Amino acid sequence: MSVFSLEVDKSNPVTIETVDGLCQTLGVSLKEDEKPDYQRLLAIFHESATALMAMPDYVPPVDTARFPREDVRFPDPSQNPLGAWAWRCRIEDKEKRGGLLTGKTVAVKDNIAVKDVPMLLGTEFVRDFVPNTDATCVTRLLQAGAIIEGKSVCENMCHSATSSSSATGHVHNPYAKGYSSGGSSSGSGALVANGDVDMALGADQGGSIRVPAGWCGLYGLKPTFGLVPYTACGSNEPTNDHVGPMTRTLLDNALMLQVIAGNDNIDDRSFAAPAPQNVPRYYEDLKSLENPTDLSGIRVGILLEAMNQGSVEPRVKAAVESAIQGFRDLGATVEEVSVPFHSMGASVWTAISKPGGYLAKRNLAFGRRGHAMLDLNAKFDTLTQDQWDAGYVSSKNIYLNGLYAQEHMPGLLGKATNLSRKLRDDYDAALAKYDVLVAPNLPYVANSHADYSASPLEKIAKQVGLTANTAPFNQSGHPVLAMPIAMLEIEEGPLKNSGRRLPVSMQLIGKWWHEDDIYRVAYAWSLKYDWTTR
Repeated sequence: MSVFSLEVDKSNPVTIETVDGLCQTLGVSLKEDEKPDYQRLLAIFHESATALMAMPDYVPPVDTARFPREDVRFPDPSQNPLGAWAWRCRIEDKEKRGGLLTGKTVAVKDNIAVKDVPMLLGTEFVRDFVPNTDATCVTRLLQAGAIIEGKSVCENMCHSATSSSSATGHVHNPYAKGYSSGGSSSGSGALVANGDVDMALGADQGGSIRVPAGWCGLYGLKPTFGLVPYTACGSNEPTNDHVGPMTRTLLDNALMLQVIAGNDNIDDRSFAAPAPQNVPRYYEDLKSLENPTDLSGIRVGILLEAMNQGSVEPRVKAAVESAIQGFRDLGATVEEVSVPFHSMGASVWTAISKPGGYLAKRNLAFGRRGHAMLDLNAKFDTLTQDQWDAGYVSSKNIYLNGLYAQEHMPGLLGKATNLSRKLRDDYDAALAKYDVLVAPNLPYVANSHADYSASPLEKIAKQVGLTANTAPFNQSGHPVLAMPIAMLEIEEGPLKNSGRRLPVSMQLIGKWWHEDDIYRVAYAWSLKYDWTTR
């Protein structure tokens, strides 16, 4: 213990009663003759902490002269037909230095900080938050020449896998209005698929990039844990936070990842990642392939437990099996592989995301290196009835689950964290034999929106089983690409039996830091087959 002085200012508010109150909370007591000593030690801590809190905050700097925030406005409903824009703006490099993304238009998920542009987080649980810095990934996009067109709708605090929870209203699937675009990166999925922007940033804590990518017919990558820094992005739970690219083409996905990847020496999640200058040249490597559709020598493992996951519809499974045959036809060796613990992966994720998410929301997490968005964190310091009433069902469930675990199962988070290593090790064992694993992304095509007046269980019913094959990889940390493979007719909701079709998606899972293997396999398939006609 470090104590640098035993002198206490006369105005110090810490009293013996303060110490007694703390002991009462802890359920312990101090000896009477020792209380004055502990009072002084606490008073010393109070003065040190008070002096620290009075200092200016230290935030990553933003070059607003080179990248000015222009035309910042709430979107006009007439110009937001899918409900996918949360906020509009225009930010680009006024010095025109060029870069890999020169002229590419981008939407940024609204849990990712853009300085001076309001962050809604899709919720009324917290209000009036305007970031004072840019996320690292935003800075890198702008430095590479991208043009940020605005913030895309984020589902309510990133707590829904469908697009019926945002406080600004439903986000519609571009293929079928009235149907979900997926969540929680719902706006990003809809805007890219609709052609409103070239690419978008999504964030993925349990499938939140891959669900909207899957339902909107996009390529969506959840990178290796930490490959893309999470600095200044709204967190759900630190061990499953990921940010990554959402694009219409595989090449654009690789190009965008190449720009945003690499450690930033701020976010501890990124410390194991290579420096930006050492990031693989994913895009150039794909473009330089002599015979990109030849998969000879590539080994693909079909993840049996994912194929047979209970909520996967037979027609979705058949579409995935047909797509897998394409790998064989391109020369790959394709075999079945069993990872039994995959079936428990969603349970491991739940036991971490609920207690861990609760601790994070209550600012009770500790031991992190990175940038804390203090103004945003402060909005969670107290919980009022108005906040609670404005919360989405999944948000309330996190609070209830997390507090229950804290009070009744205090070892749950640690146990699940240990088991997440087993999950990673088991996937690694399979990947020791195969270059990539393949699995269904989502068990069914996009369904119709839940009504905002629906009961909690009716809202949750729209996403039962939806992330059973996505969430496990958030806790294992492996890179996973969602890729479109086919279209299937709508069999639910107002467009049932209309003949309208919606996208089907497949996942490719790779070794840690081996996004290049995933891209190689997906690129070959994408060049050979047109998913929109399958």
